[in-house]
Amino acid sequence: MAIIRPTVEQLQDLATSLHIQLTREQASEYLALMQPSFDAYDLVDDLPDFTPLVRYERSAGYRPSNTENTLNAWYYKTEVMGASSGTLAGKTVALKDNIALAGVPMMNGAAPLEGFVPSFDATVVTRLLDAGATILGKATCEHYCLSGGSHTSDPAPVHNPHRHGYAAGGSSSGSAALVAAGEVDIAVGGDQGGSIRIPSAFCGTYGMKPTHGLVPYTGIMAIEATIDHVGPITANVRDNALMLQAMAGSDGLDPRQAAPQVDDYGSYLGRGVSGLRIGVVQEGFALANQDPRVADKVREAIAHLEALGAQVEPVSIPEHNLAGSLWHPIGCEGLTMQMMHGNGAGFNWKGLYDIGLLDKQAGWREQADQLSASLKLCMFVGQYGLTHYNGRYYAKAQNLARFARQGYDKALQSYDLLVMPTTPITAQPHPPAHCSITEYVARALEMIGNTAPQDITGHPAMSIPCGSVDGMPVGLMLIARHYAEGTIYQAAAAFEAAVDWRTL
Repeated sequence: MAIIRPTVEQLQDLATSLHIQLTREQASEYLALMQPSFDAYDLVDDLPDFTPLVRYERSAGYRPSNTENTLNAWYYKTEVMGASSGTLAGKTVALKDNIALAGVPMMNGAAPLEGFVPSFDATVVTRLLDAGATILGKATCEHYCLSGGSHTSDPAPVHNPHRHGYAAGGSSSGSAALVAAGEVDIAVGGDQGGSIRIPSAFCGTYGMKPTHGLVPYTGIMAIEATIDHVGPITANVRDNALMLQAMAGSDGLDPRQAAPQVDDYGSYLGRGVSGLRIGVVQEGFALANQDPRVADKVREAIAHLEALGAQVEPVSIPEHNLAGSLWHPIGCEGLTMQMMHGNGAGFNWKGLYDIGLLDKQAGWREQADQLSASLKLCMFVGQYGLTHYNGRYYAKAQNLARFARQGYDKALQSYDLLVMPTTPITAQPHPPAHCSITEYVARALEMIGNTAPQDITGHPAMSIPCGSVDGMPVGLMLIARHYAEGTIYQAAAAFEAAVDWRTL
């Protein structure tokens, strides 16, 4: 099918949008010169797309009723049975609803994407199915994944399994809620500012944000490629390690991956923490909204690790705060360019593009007023930086991100792990339906102070449950060197085996 050729007038308008003025005669001459390029476009249009084959049978599934979905944690239910054997045989899985599952609707928590149906499976989907898992459906996530709360998802907030009306955390809200509620064994989440670890801390699950690029992001809707992460959310450490083992490694299609170093994560689970060196990051306890009760629970958990034989010392990493600040130009300008102007894909990278998703996402412009306040805020910041400063702050922040990483790396030369509270607070009540913009955004972003930095530096970080305050879970965050997820599992497994977090 031939693409539509522009008229002379359309080309003049197009040139004007590029700050170029053309006479009618010039436009006509350029139009003739453009025809061979358009012929090449016709050839591309005529060819079938080159996407992975769908290897496992499934149905489109269905949208569960309110009585079947009391937490609002499911977007769609289906059943996709994986291989008959494997390390995850018998395990049931929920996928965050920004992850492509062919033939099953994907909405990414946002009304502008409602009705989109992927045509191929994300790499992590195929790998989980190859490992024997059974996918039970798509878990609700927050509006374009831009919230650490769980009140921003379309069409309704996700509830915390421990207390109805409270945040499940975001943006992988449904993933953590379903695991915590026992509706699935394991779930896949995504993390650009804490979106695996925040809901894990709020719901009492184990959430691993792996090293940037360890797990392929192929087939998952991007926010900003340099901070996009995908990882496991589980009810115990062993399942988390097995799940990461199944998902990790290069797929040759994700530009986020250079040469990821995959380890045998299960081999770390019984090693204990005797002699392990742990640095307690002082900046991680100094956020302005730090609840002292949360800090006390985290310090009690660290004391348990010390009692198990770990060597524990305080450490200062000023770059922790810097990395949190760098998230703003990188996250805001990057998402504005890639997810919004770039229609979820952007340009200048090789890999697997989802053409159908790109076409669907382009429709956000007709529904822009319906975007969530948290997304609008990030877009306003990002567009201002792009329009008025030509992206220089994004560029400089990316340069400084290397310096921030060096701060962590320097500390990790002396310590095997760094620890701090995952979030400074426990899950808070959902804001009322017609609250102010200020309250809506505050409930969406108030908890990211300790989690966003590792998205900038790329270090692996895991939230493990370590107690509760007023009946709501508290998370302890473990951070390690790049590709040292095994060391995190070593400490997490030792803590899990020694204490029941529900009694702390």
